[in-house]
Amino acid sequence: MFARLAILLYAIVSYAIFTVSFLYALGFVGNYVVPKSIDVGPASNLGEAVAVNLLLMSLFAIQHTVMARPAFKRWLVQLIPAASERATYVLLSSLILLLLFWQWRPMPAPVWQASGIAAWVLTSMHWLGWLIAFASTHMIDHFDLFGLRQAVLALRGAAMPDQSFRTPLLYKIVRHPIMLGFLLAFWATPVMTQGHLLFALANTAYILVALQFEERDLIAVFGATYQEYRRRVPMLVPGLFARRRNENRRPVGAPR
Repeated sequence: MFARLAILLYAIVSYAIFTVSFLYALGFVGNYVVPKSIDVGPASNLGEAVAVNLLLMSLFAIQHTVMARPAFKRWLVQLIPAASERATYVLLSSLILLLLFWQWRPMPAPVWQASGIAAWVLTSMHWLGWLIAFASTHMIDHFDLFGLRQAVLALRGAAMPDQSFRTPLLYKIVRHPIMLGFLLAFWATPVMTQGHLLFALANTAYILVALQFEERDLIAVFGATYQEYRRRVPMLVPGLFARRRNENRRPVGAPR
């Protein structure tokens, strides 16, 4: 029982650190409230800023990708309790994010700057992106995604149920709404600086590459069910537009 309580406490601490990192990310990307953000902080020369920022984002991408792979998970649970595997992933991801926020080198030269209605629209899209990303975690299983459910089941002595394939709400029109939300939050800004552009470009490249690995893993787990889902539902662009493209490609007189 002591070990099970320790697992639960570990998961709670991991989730608390994730919450801090997520809330700070809102201010960091949007330049709100926080003392150091994507465009606010000590000045450094451009070459140093690019090198350090790319290194920080690469560290996050490597950790996030490697620890998500099934082979790494199988190795990790030989060292730690299986119920702590997801919490460990969340904890290390959050700590690396906090390191990135701390060591980020601003590059404040503007690339574009919008005002008036355009600025209002971009700001609205920015917050919509964060809302989509956060809400999408609850559409599947927020507490499973961040390691709390596994710890609670371990405390009860219950086994983890088999994974089931579900496509609730936004998952019916796009396969990865969490990533869609992040892309909106990163790109929709009324003031795009060099540093913000580097951040958005690097994270977009990472998301597009990482999703290829994730999709491969999902096919391995769910097989033909997920392959059919891939055929019907686009990866990141909402399904409404995909259906219109398919209609435009359909031969005249083809059955509907």
